[in-house]
Amino acid sequence: MLQEIYSETLPNGIRLNFIPAAKFKTISLGLFLHQELRADLAAATALLPAVLERGSRRYPDNLTLRRELERLYGAELSTDIHKKGERHLVSCSMEMVHGKYVGENDGLLRKGMAILAGVVGDPLVENGGFKKDYVAQEKDQLGKEIRSLINDKALYALEQCVAAMCAGERYGVFKLGRIEDLERIDPVSLWGYYRELIAAGPMDLYVVGELERGQVLEAAREAFAFDRRPRPDGIPETVVYHDVTEVKMREEKMPVGQAKLALGYRTNIAYRDPLSPALLVYNGVLGAFAHSKLFLNVREKAGLAYYIYSRLERHKGLMLVAAGIEGGNYRKTLAIIEKQVEAMAKGEISDLEMENTRRTLVNHLRTLEDNPYQMINFHLDGAIGGKSYTTGEIIRGIENVGLEEIRAVAGRIALDTVYLLQGEGPAEEGGAAAS
Repeated sequence: MLQEIYSETLPNGIRLNFIPAAKFKTISLGLFLHQELRADLAAATALLPAVLERGSRRYPDNLTLRRELERLYGAELSTDIHKKGERHLVSCSMEMVHGKYVGENDGLLRKGMAILAGVVGDPLVENGGFKKDYVAQEKDQLGKEIRSLINDKALYALEQCVAAMCAGERYGVFKLGRIEDLERIDPVSLWGYYRELIAAGPMDLYVVGELERGQVLEAAREAFAFDRRPRPDGIPETVVYHDVTEVKMREEKMPVGQAKLALGYRTNIAYRDPLSPALLVYNGVLGAFAHSKLFLNVREKAGLAYYIYSRLERHKGLMLVAAGIEGGNYRKTLAIIEKQVEAMAKGEISDLEMENTRRTLVNHLRTLEDNPYQMINFHLDGAIGGKSYTTGEIIRGIENVGLEEIRAVAGRIALDTVYLLQGEGPAEEGGAAAS
């Protein structure tokens, strides 16, 4: 279960990670370029994936690139931006049919890698910068995405909670950056920034498929031979441990039909911490699933929430609780949530709650191997988090979690921030007081 992973370092410093997987008829590639999550760089970093996807020097426009992908029996290429702890990652992924099913053996792998390497390592450059039209169009699109956050009130509330909770910390930076920074970017400055990033930044290449280690290494060395001057991974480690001296209360009003409540907790448990499996179980019992305490007690029994759940950001050591409620039910909802957290600390957990949580978590972990990109993400999380677990190790850890471990987790968890987004007009009953 996700145990056989071969890692090599290419001559230019790219870390090659090969995961043999005979069950797939496809080959999946994922390239990740790491950067520190910083407010002044976030918009430029977030803009890069879309600009790169527009074309490379060899395939200078999207139509030409897509036609070449079609020649590879409908290969698919996509780019994205990710926030993992206090790292910002540019990704470029490709999925193609395995060559043996179309009579090309490893020829298809080489062609696919060459396209991916060209998009990332040999982008289209004109007049000392990225293509002007591409940058202008993608800046406009990214600007729309940044502004549209406010239209998704549930996500907006979570982002505002995180921003308040992690003010002054790198994790508080929105992954798409700020409009004012985006507006200052031009094709030349963006190319200069990317040229420095691609030359020296940490980079991981993942390959998943029914392949031999030697052929993967040979194809990667051939395709990803562009010049780099890699430096040691100098990205600062994500700050996890944080003492909460006072709970921050934030309230915002705007025209909404449904109030949004978001609570931010510090778990003070890092990804590599021995209590990490116990934190997964804790979160599962508390609020991750339909059988969890928050869902049953806040939504089903009290009827106070349209939705409610908890989720983890394991790299930063955060737990977020989100709920859609009537604004006037704020205090009642908060009181029941706090009561469930107290119950966790006291070990008031039934055998059925523990069993349902263990089973659900284990089933989820086992399904990771059904999707190559989930396998890639699982390993990438381990590399960033400082401990590369196998799924078997985590499953065994989850199965061994008892009330003692749950109490140990509860002893570290502290409420940091309460954020309430509710309708305009007179203050609702029990609204959060700004501080």
